[in-house]
Amino acid sequence: MVFKGHCLCGQVKYTVDMDAPLLTGYDHCDDCQRQSGSTYSLVVVCLKDKVTITGPTKSWAGKGSSGNDVHRIFCSECGSPIAHDPDAAPEIIAIKGGTLESEYKKTLKPDTEIWTVGKLPFCQEHLAKPFTHMPE
Repeated sequence: MVFKGHCLCGQVKYTVDMDAPLLTGYDHCDDCQRQSGSTYSLVVVCLKDKVTITGPTKSWAGKGSSGNDVHRIFCSECGSPIAHDPDAAPEIIAIKGGTLESEYKKTLKPDTEIWTVGKLPFCQEHLAKPFTHMPE
């Protein structure tokens, strides 16, 4: 099975040739919060040799908790984060779940939370006032 995704402007595209990700989870680390601009990053961990990324990307490397670099791959045109690629685990890459094609991301079932030490205290499963769209 192949699943696909792309950045906001559509210039960066990727395919993953795996039946299922190794894991799908919420990454609460401070770096992912900053990169996503949100409380966590939804990551879909895949084997790196099963992922093909095309288009204009840039990468920025910062130190991970292991002391090794974590390469954050993003679209050089629109800035959408695509993946992070940790040197400490060279066989895997963490695709940003929000960039998957809609038909696939709607089927995701997160099974893991990582870096819960960084989980913000107000993060909950359900909030009291859900809105289907932006309220008027």
